[in-house]
Amino acid sequence: MPLSPGAEPFHHIGGAVGVLVCHGFTGSPQSVRPWAESLAERGHTVSLPLLPGHGTRWQDLAVTGWQDWYAEVDRELHRLAKRCEQVFVCGLSMGGALALRLAARHGDTVRGLVLVNPANKVHDVAARALPVVRHLVPSTKGIASDIAKPGSQEYGYDRVPLHAAHSLRQLFQQVDADLPRVTQPLLLLHSPQDHVVPPVDSARILGRVASTDITERLLERSYHVATLDYDADLIFADTHRFISRLAPGVSAPHPDRVG
Repeated sequence: MPLSPGAEPFHHIGGAVGVLVCHGFTGSPQSVRPWAESLAERGHTVSLPLLPGHGTRWQDLAVTGWQDWYAEVDRELHRLAKRCEQVFVCGLSMGGALALRLAARHGDTVRGLVLVNPANKVHDVAARALPVVRHLVPSTKGIASDIAKPGSQEYGYDRVPLHAAHSLRQLFQQVDADLPRVTQPLLLLHSPQDHVVPPVDSARILGRVASTDITERLLERSYHVATLDYDADLIFADTHRFISRLAPGVSAPHPDRVG
C-alpha cells in the first residue's frame, strides 16, 4: 500500500542531542515534519517514525492498537539513547500521550518533553460505548487538518476506525494513570481554539504530572495541528530554547542546512 504524501519517516544523524518526534492519531510524519526538520537544522539527531497503521488507509489502522504505536516510539527512543548523550521527546496530540508514557516509563532516559496540544481523553459522547459500537460500526468521520491557516493541510485519514479509537481510549487511560510518574522538564504548548482536543486535556496533564520545571505557552493563532499552522515558527523557536537551556553543553551550533 503506497504511503500518503509526506508520510515517510524522517531520520537525521546530527549531534549528541537526540530528539524523538511523535505524530498523532490518524495522521503521519507529514503533520510534524517541519518541526523535525527544524530540529535537524539545529544540528540535532532526529527520529520521526511512522506509527503502525498510519500513512496509508484507515483500514490499516483498524487492525493495530496502542501497544503497536507505543512499541514503535519505544524502539526509537532506545535507538536514540544508544547514539546520543541526551534525548528529548516531542509529540503532537496522541504523540504527546506517547511521549508522556515514554517519560513515565523510562525516567532519566528522557531529558525533557515538548508537547503540542497533547490528548488525554476521548471526549466524544459515545466514547463509553466504543467497546460495543466498534463491532457494529467500522468507522466515523475523520479528525484531520484542523488548521486555521489557509492553504495548509494535514494529510490524515478521512475516517476514524472505531477499533483503533477504542484502543486510543485505552492508551489515554494508561497514560493518565502514569502522569504522577512524569518528573522531567516539560514545555507544553496548546491552542485555546482546538476542535479536536479541548484545552481541559492540557490542564489535566499540567495538574497531574510531578514535573517542577514546567513552561506553558498558548498558541493563540492556531487550531489543533499547530505544527502546520500560524504558530509553527513559535513552536520551533520555543523547542530550540527549551533544549538549549537543558542541554547547553551538548547542543550543536545552527548549521546552514540539513544534509
